[in-house]
Amino acid sequence: MDSTEPADLKPGEGAPSCPQKGLLQPSDSSELVWECLQQFKVTKTQLQQIQASLLGSMEQALTGGASPASGVRMLPTYVGSTPHGNEQGNFVVLELGASGASLRVLWVTLTGIKGQRVEPKSQEFVIPQEVVLGTGQQLFDFAARCLSEFLDAHSVGSQGLQLGFNFSFPCHQTSLDRSTLISWTKGFRCSGVEGQDVVQLLREAIQRQGGYSIEVVAVVNDTVGTMMGCEPAVGPCEIGLVVDTGTNACYMEEARHVAVLDEDRGRTCISIEWGSFNDDRALGPVLTTFDHALDHASLNPGAQRFEKMIGGLYLGELVRLVLVHLAQNRVLFGGYTSPALLSQGSILLEHVTEMEDPSTGVARVHAILQDLGLSPETSDAELVQRVCAAVCSRAAQLCAAALVAILSHLQHSREQQTLQVAVATGGRVLERHPRFQSILQETVTLLASECDVSFVPSVDGGGRGVAMVTAVAARLAYHRRLLEKTLAPFRLRCEQLAAVRTQMRDAMAKGLRGEPSSLRMLPTYIRATPDGSERGDFLALDLGGTNFRVLLVRVTEGGVQIINQIYSIPESVAQGSGQKLFDHIVDCIVDFQEKQGLRGQSLPLGFTFSFPCKQLGLDQGILLNWTKGFNASGCEGQDVVYLLREAIRRKQAMELNVVAIVNDTVGTMMSCGYEDPRCEMGLIVGTGTNACYMEELRNVAGVPGDSGHMCINMEWGAFGDDGSLGMLSTCFDEMVDQASINPGKQRFEKMISGMYLGEIVRHILLHLTSLGVLFRGQQTQRLQTRDIFKTKFLSEIESDSLALRQVRAILEDLGLSLTSDDALIVLEVCQAVSRRAAQLCGAGVAAVVEKIRENRGLEELTVSVGVDGTLYKLCQSCGCHSTGAGPSLCGHLLAVRRWVWERCSFGHCCCLSPCPCLRKSPGITVSQPPPCWTRAGPRYPGLLKQPLCDLSVAICPTRWFSPREVAQGLAIYI
Repeated sequence: MDSTEPADLKPGEGAPSCPQKGLLQPSDSSELVWECLQQFKVTKTQLQQIQASLLGSMEQALTGGASPASGVRMLPTYVGSTPHGNEQGNFVVLELGASGASLRVLWVTLTGIKGQRVEPKSQEFVIPQEVVLGTGQQLFDFAARCLSEFLDAHSVGSQGLQLGFNFSFPCHQTSLDRSTLISWTKGFRCSGVEGQDVVQLLREAIQRQGGYSIEVVAVVNDTVGTMMGCEPAVGPCEIGLVVDTGTNACYMEEARHVAVLDEDRGRTCISIEWGSFNDDRALGPVLTTFDHALDHASLNPGAQRFEKMIGGLYLGELVRLVLVHLAQNRVLFGGYTSPALLSQGSILLEHVTEMEDPSTGVARVHAILQDLGLSPETSDAELVQRVCAAVCSRAAQLCAAALVAILSHLQHSREQQTLQVAVATGGRVLERHPRFQSILQETVTLLASECDVSFVPSVDGGGRGVAMVTAVAARLAYHRRLLEKTLAPFRLRCEQLAAVRTQMRDAMAKGLRGEPSSLRMLPTYIRATPDGSERGDFLALDLGGTNFRVLLVRVTEGGVQIINQIYSIPESVAQGSGQKLFDHIVDCIVDFQEKQGLRGQSLPLGFTFSFPCKQLGLDQGILLNWTKGFNASGCEGQDVVYLLREAIRRKQAMELNVVAIVNDTVGTMMSCGYEDPRCEMGLIVGTGTNACYMEELRNVAGVPGDSGHMCINMEWGAFGDDGSLGMLSTCFDEMVDQASINPGKQRFEKMISGMYLGEIVRHILLHLTSLGVLFRGQQTQRLQTRDIFKTKFLSEIESDSLALRQVRAILEDLGLSLTSDDALIVLEVCQAVSRRAAQLCGAGVAAVVEKIRENRGLEELTVSVGVDGTLYKLCQSCGCHSTGAGPSLCGHLLAVRRWVWERCSFGHCCCLSPCPCLRKSPGITVSQPPPCWTRAGPRYPGLLKQPLCDLSVAICPTRWFSPREVAQGLAIYI
C-alpha cells in the first residue's frame, strides 16, 4: 500500500458514532471504545445477506451473464481432477504472490505410497521493492535467477524438470499452462504484465537465464494448490480456502455449469476470486469508517473491498487505524501518537496474531507498542487486544459467510439434503491466528447447519498441492494414452464400415440363391405391407426375450386400441424342456383371457416368435436354433406353431386359433407400414438384433414365382459367423463370445445387441483397471461378476440429461467405488462400445436399402425403416449413429438429427429426420415423417456428418416389439 498519513480520520470525517472530542471523562472513553468496536460487530442477518448476494454473483458469473462491477469472476482453472494418492515423481514449484512480496522455490517429491511422505526442500526469496513496482521483465528475470540459484544449491540434474507455477493473482486461464493476468493485487504493480500470458513470460525468462531444461506444466493459484495438497488419507478435498496476504476460494464444479467452457462432461476447479466482491447493499452495512480510510489510502481504491476486510495485508492496518483514532481521542496512550504509529504499514499481521495470543499476548502487546515508540499502560494493552479481536473476528465471520455461499451452491446443484465436504485451508491468517479458524468453523455451523464440513490444513503452504496439480496432469495424460489405445479398435473408420456393407451385400446375395452364407435370408411368406384398411379384433402373443406379452388388438376406423399384459419367463423355464416352456405360455394366455373377459370367444391369434426360424408358410415356422439365452430342449428343428398348438390342446384352451407366425422384425416393419406406406424394412436392436425387408420374389430361390415381393427375414445376427468380421473383432469381443452359450455363433449380434454390450463394457473396465487407469488399479470382486453391467446402464450413463454425479451414483449402485475421473472414463467406454454397435447396425441398413434400390433399377429411392427394440429406444448412440452410418458410405454428407415425436393415436413414435442444415445434393430425397406425427423437439442436437448414398432413409421406431403387426398382418392374410 502507498505510504500516506492517516489523514482519513480527521475531525468531522469519522463515523457518526465516533465523534472527535476534547479531553474525555472515563465514562465518555468507555462509550467511545464501545461505539468503535461495535462497528466491527456483524449480525447473523447481515452475514446471510452477504452469503445470498455472493451466491447470486457466483451463479450469474457461471452462466456467462454480464457480471456487475461488484461481482466475482468465477474463473476456470482447467484443473479437472483431484489427486488419487498414487501420484509420484519429483517436481519443481515456483510460488509468486502467495506470501506478499516474496518468492518461494520448492523441490517436491511425491512417493505415490500412502503414509510415506518426503519433506520438500524450499527456499524463500524476498522480492526487492524496486522489482515489485518495476517492469514485468525485471520480475520474471528475478524469478528465473532465484529458480536457477535454488537448483544449483541442491545439485539437481538439468534434464526434464517439470515445474508447477503458483501465481496468486487474478488471471483469465484458457488452459492448464496458459494464464493471462487480469490485474495486480497485494501491492504489485509491475508494468507490461497485465493482459499477458504469465506462463509465457516465465518461460522466456527461464530461457534467458539458461542452464536448465524446465517444462512449465501447469499454472495455478495458491488456493488451487491448497485444495490439491490435502493428504490422501483425508480423501479428496473439493474446496480450497486461503486467507493470507489476500483471500480467495476455489471448488470443484461440474463443467456443464460453466458457460465459458462449453463442455457437457467432467469437472473443473473454479477460482472464485471473491476478494473483488463489492456489493454495496450487502457490504455497505458492515463497512466501517476505518475500512473507508484504508481503501482510500490503498493502491487500488474502490477495488478488492471484500479482501480488504479479510486479507492479512490489511488486518494490521485496520488495527493501526483504530488505535490512532482512539489515541487521538485520548482514550489510548494518554493521547500520545508516535511517528511510527502514524506510519502506514507499521502494524503487520504478525503483530496482530501475537498481540491476540491469550498466552503471551499482554507481554507482546507491550513489546510491540514500545517498538512503535509508545509507553502503554496495562489498560492500554487490554484495549489493544480487544481491538485486534474485533477486527479479526469480523474477518473470520465474513469469510465464513462467503464459504457458506459455496456450500449452498454445491448442496443445491448436487441435490443433496446434507452436504458432506472437506475444505482445505491455507494461509498465514488461518495458520497463525489463534482464534480465526475456530470462529470460522462456528460461523459456518451457524449459517449452514445442514452441511457436514471438515477443515483440513494445507501441507507446505500449498506448494505440495501445486506439485500435485503437475503430477495429476502427467497422470491424466498417461491414462489418456492408454485409454485411446484400448478404445481405438472400437472407433471404426468409414472404410471399415464400407467393407462391412460390401460383405453383407455378398452374404445377402448368397443366402438368397440358397448358397452357403452366414445370412439365412429366410422367406416369411408375407408378400405385401398394410394399406391402412385392415379391421378386426385379434389376439397377439409376443415372445422374444425374458419377458413376453399377450395383447388384445382392436383395429377400427378410429384407430388401433391395444390392451396388453407382460409375463415373465423364469430362467428354469427358458432353459428347461420345450413342453414346459409352451405350457407356461398357454397358461399366461388363458390368464389374460380371463382377466379381459374373453373366455369362450374364438379370436385369431398371431404368434410373434423372435428367434431364427425357417418358415414354410404363414403358420409354419421351424426353429433353427435358440438365441438370447434360451435353450429349451426338444424345440430346435421343430415347428413352433405345432408346439404351441399341442400346448393349447394339453391345456384344453381350444378357443385359441393360431393363424400366423412372424418374428419381431417383420412385425415392426408391418406395424410402421400401417402408418407409413414407404416402410419396407424392419430393424430390431434389443436383446438381440435382426432385420427384414421386402425383396423381389424373382430373387428368392426355393419360392416359386417371378413377380411380386416377399418379406425376407435376414437373421443378420449370425452375419460374420463365417469369419468375415474377424478384422473388427477385439479381444473383448472374443471374451464375451467364449463365455456365451453359443461360442462362435451370432457374432454380429454379439457386437450390437443389448444382451452383450454390457459384458463388452465390463471386460474393457477390467482391462483398464489392470492398467491402473480405473479405480486406482484396485480390482473389485463386484466387477468380476458376470452380467453385472446391464446394457440399460449404458443408456442411463450416456443420457445427456445426467450430471456426472448421477453417472457416479449409477455405478456406485452397482457396488463400484469410483472417482469423477473414473466416471468420465466409464462414460467414454460406454460411448465407444455403443457407437460401434450403432455404426455396424447402420452399415447393415445401408446394405439393405441399397439392395432395394438396385432391385428396382432406381437412381433415387425414398424408404422408411421401422425400428424397435429396447437398445434402440434407450441408448443415446444407437438412434443417432446408426442413421448416420446407415445411409452412408457413398459420397455425400448428411447431418442427421433425432427428433422425438409426441404420442399419436397409434402409440409413442419416433422419427429420424434430417436437420435444417442438410446439404442437399443430386440424388438425395429427404423423407419427411408421416403427417400423423407432431414434432416435439430435438433430443440429440449433436450432428453426425456421414457420406450418403443415393437414397433417403427415415427411421421410424415403434414403442413395442410387434403388437399391431400381428393384428394388421392377420387382417391382410386371413
